[in-house]
Amino acid sequence: MSRARQPPLVTGISPNEGTSWTKVTIRGENLGTGPADLCGLSICGHNCLLTAEWMSASKIVCRVGPAKDDKGEIIVTTKSGGRGTSTVSFKLLKPEKIGILDQSAVWVDEMNYYDMRTDRSKGISPLSLRPANPLGIDIDKGKVPQKDLESLFPGMSGDFTSENFSATWYLIENHSLTSFDQLRVAATNLRKQSNKKNEGSLAYVKGGLSTFFEAQDALAAIHQKLEADGTEKVEGSMTQKLENVLNRASVTADTLFQEVLGRKDKADSTRNALNVLQRFKFLFNLPLNIERNIQKGDYDVVINDYEKAKSLFGNTEVHVFKKVYAEVETRIDALRNLLLNKLLETPSTLYDQKGYIRYLSDLHAPGDPAWQCIGAQHKWILQLMHNCKDKYVKGPKAWCFKGPHQVTFVENLTEVVFNQLPNFWKLWISYVNGSLFSETGEKSGQVEKSKKNARQRQNDFKKMIQEVMHSLVKLIRGALLSNSLSEVELRHYGGWETKSELSGQWLTQVIHTVRMSYEALAALEIPNDLLQVIQDLILDLRVHCLIVTLQQTSEDVKRLAEKEDWVVDNEGITSLPSQFEQCMIQTLQSLKESMDCKPGEVNIFQQERTQDKAGELCVGIMKVFINCLEQLSTKTDGDIDTSHMPMDVASPDLFGSIHEDFSPSPEQRLLIILSNCQYLEKHTFLNLAEHFEKHGFQGTEKITRVSVESVRGLDQRLFESYIEMKADPIVGSLEPGMYAGYFDWKDCPPPAGVRNYLKEALVNIITVHAEVFTVSKELVPRVLSRIVEAVAEEMSRLMQCVSSFSKNGALQARLEICSLKDAITYYLTPDSSRSFKQALEVLPQLHSGADKKLLEEQLNKFKSSMYLQLTCFQPLSVLPVKT
Repeated sequence: MSRARQPPLVTGISPNEGTSWTKVTIRGENLGTGPADLCGLSICGHNCLLTAEWMSASKIVCRVGPAKDDKGEIIVTTKSGGRGTSTVSFKLLKPEKIGILDQSAVWVDEMNYYDMRTDRSKGISPLSLRPANPLGIDIDKGKVPQKDLESLFPGMSGDFTSENFSATWYLIENHSLTSFDQLRVAATNLRKQSNKKNEGSLAYVKGGLSTFFEAQDALAAIHQKLEADGTEKVEGSMTQKLENVLNRASVTADTLFQEVLGRKDKADSTRNALNVLQRFKFLFNLPLNIERNIQKGDYDVVINDYEKAKSLFGNTEVHVFKKVYAEVETRIDALRNLLLNKLLETPSTLYDQKGYIRYLSDLHAPGDPAWQCIGAQHKWILQLMHNCKDKYVKGPKAWCFKGPHQVTFVENLTEVVFNQLPNFWKLWISYVNGSLFSETGEKSGQVEKSKKNARQRQNDFKKMIQEVMHSLVKLIRGALLSNSLSEVELRHYGGWETKSELSGQWLTQVIHTVRMSYEALAALEIPNDLLQVIQDLILDLRVHCLIVTLQQTSEDVKRLAEKEDWVVDNEGITSLPSQFEQCMIQTLQSLKESMDCKPGEVNIFQQERTQDKAGELCVGIMKVFINCLEQLSTKTDGDIDTSHMPMDVASPDLFGSIHEDFSPSPEQRLLIILSNCQYLEKHTFLNLAEHFEKHGFQGTEKITRVSVESVRGLDQRLFESYIEMKADPIVGSLEPGMYAGYFDWKDCPPPAGVRNYLKEALVNIITVHAEVFTVSKELVPRVLSRIVEAVAEEMSRLMQCVSSFSKNGALQARLEICSLKDAITYYLTPDSSRSFKQALEVLPQLHSGADKKLLEEQLNKFKSSMYLQLTCFQPLSVLPVKT
């Protein structure tokens, strides 16, 4: 069928503006022949056909949908006329947000409510709802501190929902920088809002005016029909029928919609529950979030969330909130236990400890976690120290360690203490000054509480440090100075009985290690009275090192005898005195570090007991060496170990020289030792005295005096032995030689020269001279003087035993005595001169010149014939130099 009708034309719409779902009446021409003819209706681009109600060809009623455009045409489309046009337009207004107490003619979406939970820190209930900005202008806050506002308006509040609301406070807080013109606009906005409220129900009626008109028309039509019928109470009348119809409709409606209404109630309650969950999802998600953040180690996030939840829901009366908050508290309690366990774990760093203590403080953990941590660290350090001891006492064999067990133990023990104690001390200092809780001191409450607790526990901490220091010292004493501990202490700190005694060298290393530890601990500013036990230990170790070193030196000196090679230098000295002197000097040098006083230490010789012991040991060393010399003097050739001496049997000269050098006769050995004794007295002991004084030894004079007395005693014994060994044969040969061939002083021929027995005696004395001179020219006068004394004494005795002399006998005797005396004039002593004098006095005096001349001739003859032999009796200064 061809379209004979004109297209629809919209000429009017009432009202011509409104929000979504506003009911409007559309007027125009050719709007359709009936409801079925209407096939399209759009307002501002949104299809409104579903809500359209066709009234007539000039009127349609519908509701405006959520249009795409703010302002647009009303287009009607009919089957008979097609798509129409519009001469008017509709303006879509943005919906006003309606408070929960405002009247409304339409259903209000709950999501449009304001959620006014602002400034949670003030503890405002989450359900207190208010407009975000009642003045309707931009908020422009200044920087006025909250405390200043509270002091300016005591008892008042800037919250306009409060009973004590202060408008001035609100303006200062939110609009201190707003211009005057803007405040005028705000005043106008407030007046408009006030007028709106005054209109009250009138605005509500205006909004639903069309609905009222429709209801009025319907009621008026029903009233007219009822009046026309006039049979309201007659059975079968229209009124009765209508009542029955309405009752049936009501029952049917109830039946039809009971399930729907039930589902609606359930949906409403579900929607309300979801709305609550949406509003308070922070709280409901908090237990799970806490668990996740704990697993990730984000403890700061957990603490912030907990503080937030505590301020919002800590005192809530809502049952469901109480239940969830209780779960939050359970998780937080578990976190407190976790953090406390981590805090008390060992080993741990100071950084971690501070972090855990702060977390526990922010979580309001019971007790004092910082002090608990200090106690745990203290026990840990003590345990480490004892573990270190057990590692060495009960551990592997010595070869597993570099150096002796005890030395490595002390190094490791001090390393353990120095690794742990600085953090322990710094933890305490942080506890004392409050920096455990705040590096900048912003949390003044916690800082002050920390300082107060620290003051109360100062003595307890001092005891902890004392215990660590005492344990360190006693463990070292147990290893090195076990005699300084009691039996009870040894059971706890000892256990080193099977280990060998340390040498002075190792003890010096230990002293160095302990000193370094002391300096490191002092650098932490630990009070000196707590470190005094370490100073006492160092003093005892220094004394022990001195004693052990001197005892060890005594053993070393004892073995010097094995190094005697009997090779003498030009002065008749072997290398032995020099070796002894070097040994002593090395000993003193090795003691230098331990004897030197570091800052805060005392001189070890201030103790009289140490001074006496050191002097006694030094004297002992000297006596040990003198005893070595005495043993060497009595050794036989078989006693001398020559296995270490290289020999070339193909070289007789070399062999001979070795035998001569390294296997001296007993007489040569005595002379060499005597020469060494002389050198010790004149040089070695004096040199050592200087070294003793240089190294701070006390009682040096006594050491030197006793040493010299001892060496003189040995010298005298050895000298007497040598003289006895050499003089006795010479003296013993005089009498038999003098009377050989039945010689008689009473009956003898005139002197023909000095007899052979006297020449033999002189040759024997020359032999001794040569032997002594080979070793030491210094000893020659001393030895020969004594032998001459013995010979002179024997000659005097023999002369005194003669009953009478003939003239020839007297001449012969005087010749022999004078020859002997003249030959050994250089070695005469007062004793020997006296003996010669006594011998000559026994003889008859010479009276005749012929006798005197004969005597002089014979004397000259003797000197001439034995010139070569007698040369050795000349003073040493005119003798050839020995090569």
